[in-house]
Amino acid sequence: MTETPLRAPRPRGSRSRKASNTSLTLQGKAITQAIGLGPAGRVEELPLPEIVERYSQIGSEAELTRLQSAITRALRQIEKMRDRLVGLPEEGREEIATLLTVYERMLGPSRLTRQVRMRIEEEGLCAEAAVADVSEALALQVLRTAEAMAGENGGQEQDANLRLAGEFEEIGRRLIRNLTGVSYRAFSSLPPGSVLVAEQLRPADVAMIDPARIAAVVTEGGGGADHTAILLRALDIPAILAVPNLMAQVTEGDMLVVDGHLGTITLSPNETELRLAREAAQKEAKEKRTFGRLKKLPAQLQGGEPIELLANLELPAELPMLLRNGAKGIGLLRSEFLFGERDDLPDEDGQTATYRSIIEGMDGRPVTIRVLDWGGEKGRACMRRLGLAEQVADGDNPALGLRGIRLLLRVPDVLETQFAAILRAASPADGNTAIGPVRILLPMVTSADEVIEAREIYDKVARRLKRRQIVLPDPLPPLGIMVETPAAALTANTMAQHADFMALGTNDLTMYTLAVDRADSMVADRYSPLHPAVLQLIALTAESALRAHRPISVCGEMASDPRVVALLIGLGLRSFSMNSASLPRVKRLIRTLKMEDCDHLRRHVMMETDLASIQSLIRDFAL
Repeated sequence: MTETPLRAPRPRGSRSRKASNTSLTLQGKAITQAIGLGPAGRVEELPLPEIVERYSQIGSEAELTRLQSAITRALRQIEKMRDRLVGLPEEGREEIATLLTVYERMLGPSRLTRQVRMRIEEEGLCAEAAVADVSEALALQVLRTAEAMAGENGGQEQDANLRLAGEFEEIGRRLIRNLTGVSYRAFSSLPPGSVLVAEQLRPADVAMIDPARIAAVVTEGGGGADHTAILLRALDIPAILAVPNLMAQVTEGDMLVVDGHLGTITLSPNETELRLAREAAQKEAKEKRTFGRLKKLPAQLQGGEPIELLANLELPAELPMLLRNGAKGIGLLRSEFLFGERDDLPDEDGQTATYRSIIEGMDGRPVTIRVLDWGGEKGRACMRRLGLAEQVADGDNPALGLRGIRLLLRVPDVLETQFAAILRAASPADGNTAIGPVRILLPMVTSADEVIEAREIYDKVARRLKRRQIVLPDPLPPLGIMVETPAAALTANTMAQHADFMALGTNDLTMYTLAVDRADSMVADRYSPLHPAVLQLIALTAESALRAHRPISVCGEMASDPRVVALLIGLGLRSFSMNSASLPRVKRLIRTLKMEDCDHLRRHVMMETDLASIQSLIRDFAL
């Protein structure tokens, strides 16, 4: 039913560590911040069958028939996985269902299936070879785009491309297995309470995991941004991926302690380590029950001062997790996902439908949509594919070239289409009562003239829609700016006269202020949003926004750290947008604070000029 690994026998010649009573610690990428322990249940992935004959011996018509049969079978397999979702916890059900919908779309009239049919008809390939060639080529194309982003702070978009590559690969594997008749296996042979140990897990494999039976998951491959990781987080299974040489070091039945906080796996722990792990797991279970109650409580300081906790959203698939963690709205919807999977630019109708589905899904909660943030290294391959090659510059400093609003003002048709789609999606027409407040963000603003020009386009689009008899929100959704350059922060007083609201993008603000690319290992240790220069720019921007009565929020990684949020509250900020997994912990600390606590932290931090001292103050706060 799914491409699931087989149970592997205990490797010959391997020696259990139990005899030596010594433990070994392995390190990987922590996916779910939780602790799980149990005996290792090794699984091995079945290899894809080798394609011996590339060219058809039966003709293109027969190959097309075989392809369609494989597609039909894949759709039935996905439907069976949907049926099984009923038995999964509510927390992961919607997340997996959304991914299965993506698979179904790729098996329909998609770029992948169109190109496969073309290769069969025009080149005479057999169906297996055509599927393998096309799925690998599309995945490689997307991976190259992801690699181009590796050297800058567009990590979110890079992650989205990595996931898309995985989707192409998954559908290709599924079709090839169906074409060759290779069956799929299940996890039913794993004893209850096992730690699943595998070289690699596919997203469809995760759909078959029963969280009540599996204590934790560890794999040699994978990463924190792929669909497998997202689904494991949705199911709240303790998980660590990307563990080097995992399969060579763990044997069947070895006791493992999986620490999703530290990203460590303790192999053959001693009695003390086991006892501490069990106590920590019990404490976590109690804490999760507390988080469940927190969802219903307001985010406010002890004095009753309200704090707005929003979530960043990169893909519609993340919407259930966002709501489950109690987000009061979307503080940053990254719209790049609409542009990265296509051979052409998304049209107005398609964008409208997508935005409207997200807005309706938030059931009246506010949604802030950032228009396309491409340029520099971000989206280079996609821009070429979409006919924007003239805008792709190959300078020595792409982060200092055409980015964000600068790029969009060079291709105003793209911006106009996106403005029109957002305005239509926010329209209360058709008797829709679920539409909530919508705001629009302009990325990478450096001067007021960019805001003025963008607003002129915005107003022109609104007038054009009204002439088409389209009912628009009244007043129009606010038009705000991302403050993520020192230029925007230092001129925040002027910016506040032209922008309806502001959002501090602390990731890029830190990069541009410190001239540090955190993806560059040579200087990554120099990257810190707590640097005094960055904090001064944040304070200046907050003061300017408050003085001009402009709403302001923080939507960078700083908003995900509860103790840093306390500092930001002391600086006058009251709205924070973060990854949804951080919401419960941030809310929990906020509810323990008094305003004077935050002000006291601010006074001490802002008097410091030494980064290490500031980090120490933040680390020791609220202990």
